[in-house]
Amino acid sequence: MRGAERPRTLVAIKTLHTRAWVFFVSCILAIPIAASQSRFYVASILSLIVLGECFALARNRGRCPLTNVAERFTEDRTPNFDIYLPVWLARYNRVVFGVMFVVGECYLLFRWMAVAK
Repeated sequence: MRGAERPRTLVAIKTLHTRAWVFFVSCILAIPIAASQSRFYVASILSLIVLGECFALARNRGRCPLTNVAERFTEDRTPNFDIYLPVWLARYNRVVFGVMFVVGECYLLFRWMAVAK
C-alpha cells in the first residue's frame, strides 16, 4: 500500500471501530433502560449481543480484532491509536463499560425476579 493510502485506511478503520464501539456502548446503556420498562426480551437480546462481543474479545486475547488491523497502518500505540476516543477513555474502556454492563445485568436480574413474583 502506498504511503498516501495508509492514513486514509487508518481513518476508515478508526471510524469503523468507533461506530462499533458506539453500538456496543448503546447496547450496554439500553439494558437497564429496557429492564426498567419490563422489556425483558429486548434486554436479553441486548445482553446476548454484548456477550457475543465479550466472547469475540476473549478469543482475541482481550483485544478488538480491528486493533490488530489498525496496527498494520501506524507505529502509534497510544491507547486511542485505533479509535476516536479520548486517551483516558480508550485506556479504561473495558473497566468502565465492563462495570456498567455487570451493574446493568444485575439490575435486569433484579427487575426480572421482582416482576416474576
